Amino acid sequence: MDNLFVTFIIAYNLTILAYFLFLNSFYLVLLVLAAQKLWYHKRKIQTERLHGNFLPFIVKLDEEKKSKSLPSLAFIMPSYNEENTILESVNAISKIDYPYIEIIVVNDGSNDNTLELLRITYNLFKDSRALNEKLQTKKVINVFKSAIDERLLVIDKENGGKADALNAGLNYARSRLFLAVDADSIVDPEAIDKMIQAYLERDSKVVGIGGIVRVANGSRIESGKVLEARMPKEIFPGFQIVEYIRAFLCGRAGFSKLKNLLIISGAFGLFEVKTVVNIGGYKTNILGEDMELVVRLHKHMRKIKKEYDVVFVPEPVCWTQVPEKYSTLEIQRIRWHQGLIQTLRIHWKMIFNPKYGTVGTIGMPYFFIFEFLGPIIEITGYIAFIGGYLLGLLNITFAILFFLLAMVFGVLISLFSLLIEEFTVRRYNRPLDVFKLFILAVLENFGYRQLTAWWRVKATLLLLFRRKKWGQLEKGTFESNEEDLKKYK
Repeated sequence: MDNLFVTFIIAYNLTILAYFLFLNSFYLVLLVLAAQKLWYHKRKIQTERLHGNFLPFIVKLDEEKKSKSLPSLAFIMPSYNEENTILESVNAISKIDYPYIEIIVVNDGSNDNTLELLRITYNLFKDSRALNEKLQTKKVINVFKSAIDERLLVIDKENGGKADALNAGLNYARSRLFLAVDADSIVDPEAIDKMIQAYLERDSKVVGIGGIVRVANGSRIESGKVLEARMPKEIFPGFQIVEYIRAFLCGRAGFSKLKNLLIISGAFGLFEVKTVVNIGGYKTNILGEDMELVVRLHKHMRKIKKEYDVVFVPEPVCWTQVPEKYSTLEIQRIRWHQGLIQTLRIHWKMIFNPKYGTVGTIGMPYFFIFEFLGPIIEITGYIAFIGGYLLGLLNITFAILFFLLAMVFGVLISLFSLLIEEFTVRRYNRPLDVFKLFILAVLENFGYRQLTAWWRVKATLLLLFRRKKWGQLEKGTFESNEEDLKKYK
């Protein structure tokens, strides 16, 4: 066998080993930071309860309502063919006890009964609200108000995608803050009080706040409210529950502690209307408009040299339907990864750039090395390892070390993430559900993780050949949980 080839295989396997060691070590650091943040958050709530100052924020909120010092808030909900979930989602928001709310539903060229359901249920009539057209969007056809709920505004426009619909909502919003929510999501009634509390506690220096997005599949839902979190019967949503817990309670909590939070979920993110409009709103020509907006906010605030923060708050919860079918999940993950690549390409000058502080030296490099290049390294690493082992180039000691770093370390991180969840912001109370979670946290590392890595490699290849994975996915209802829901454009 050619000595150069042998040297290459051995060297590449050593590189992969170093990669897994570095990656998992970084995950451990994030896990420790996340545990500190979540434990502090829990102790803070316990102390407030002990001294009679616990907010549910509502105690202090009642006092502040009288002084009218609370910021106004617009819920902007892009909707494209959401007839199965739109009424539940709007109903959930309408029940939130907050004094200054706008509910702006943007019907983005739906060709189903989304608009008709809203028209009949909320008795819509045409409205002539003044337009603050700072952001260009596709043509707005009509604007409607509700005769039943004066807070509800429905914008009917030509299809332009989710980002375009959000920009249309911003043009009509009159509030100081806005919350971008998906029409296939349900917001917990107490979530807004907790997000507003986080905003006010930081003297309005916050330009973005993200809460936890949890999986609704399988849970008990009535009248637009999740009454009990339950594990779904299907295995793909189960794996995604483990992913979401690890991503939010480990990844985003850890990055927030480092002041490096670069992603606020498009399904549940709070921002200042004026700030977002001033930087040009959401970009409409990319797939990852939520991440790109947050990165651009960091860039803008650094440029104007103004103190700011982008934070993750552990308790506010938004529930969303996740894909249950293989094909639906594949399209979603390909689209997410292509959005990440596009964001990195747009803001590549921030990577390893100390001008942007830790965002440039830690946050952006992490997403470039581990999130973009990581799947390529991982998949080729498995191939090189199997090839090297079959050719007798790797000994059993190396094989065991590779297995420990590539698999066992991943299992431990998932399990520790679930333990943090159990001891801080626990949602799954049935013992059988908790047991299923821990089993899935082990199983996902043996097949599912490699599958999602391959989808991300595929996303990179498709983007290289200029094929964006927009996709049109099946939708379902909150009541049945039988069909797959997608996050459109």
